[in-house]
This record gives sequence, C-alpha cells and structure tokens, in this order.
Amino acid sequence: MNVWKGPTMTPERPHAAALRRGRVSLAGAVYLITTVTRQRQPLFADWRCAREVVRALMGEAALGRADTLAYVVMPDHVHWLMQLRGEAALSAVVRSVKSVSAHRLGAAVWQPGFHDHALRADEDVVAAARYVVANPLRAGLVHRLADYPHWDAVWLGEDERELW
Repeated sequence: MNVWKGPTMTPERPHAAALRRGRVSLAGAVYLITTVTRQRQPLFADWRCAREVVRALMGEAALGRADTLAYVVMPDHVHWLMQLRGEAALSAVVRSVKSVSAHRLGAAVWQPGFHDHALRADEDVVAAARYVVANPLRAGLVHRLADYPHWDAVWLGEDERELW
C-alpha cells in the first residue's frame, strides 16, 4: 500500500474543508454521501475489505444514528443513501463509519472529507437509491446488478435483487 502524503490543493481538487462549507445536520433528513479511498486505491475490490465497510454502515443503525436506505461499495469509493436519526451530526456519523472500517482493516483507508447532498422534499428517494445501486452497471463492473455483491436497498427483497 502506498503512503498517502496528504491533500493537494488544486483548482480541480478542493481541500476537504471546502466540502464542509454549508453542511447542515438535520434529524430525519436523507443524505447521499460519497467518500473515496486514499489516492483512489481500489481497496474494496477485495471482498473482505468491502464487507467491513458494509458492517460499519450497518453499525450506525445499531447505534441509532443513521438508517441505511441504500449503498454501494465500489472498488475505490462508497455511495451511501442514509437518513440521519436523533441528534447525531452528519460529520460524526460519516467519521465513525470511516474510522470503524479503517480500524477493522488495520490501515489508513480514506481520503479526508466526503461529499454530501441533502435530498430536498421534491427529490425522489427511490430514484436516488436506484442511482446509487446502479453504479457497478455504469462503471462496467457487471452486466447485471445481481452479480455485484456489495450493494443493497431497503426497498428490495431477495426476489427483486435477482431481477436487477
């Protein structure tokens, strides 16, 4: 694994602090989170590494801080559609997922910061979930979503998963 030397500020790559401007944590709000591995290394091409991230996402529900509506763990990034619960701060929830997964993997995994999009009342949550889980198809990793192991959505049972 390469040693990451820290963020590089360029006009094309904003500093992580820029991602935090205007960030608001609202209980009950639905957020689309995207976070990437350091230097976009494809760490999650390894099945065990990807499953540790999934376990960390699910852990937030067990802690009562966020409900996972949909997710996909791509080889070098994660998309997570989640609903914030209680008084949890969005940054703290994402930081926890990143910290727990990195600790379980025993390595520095994540690039600092994350991108978030709070869904507005007029945005379709199911359409956002479909966008999230279709990432492996758009990336050409599989021809059928059912062949990709690291995704889920609360609206789909096992029968529906096979149709994708």
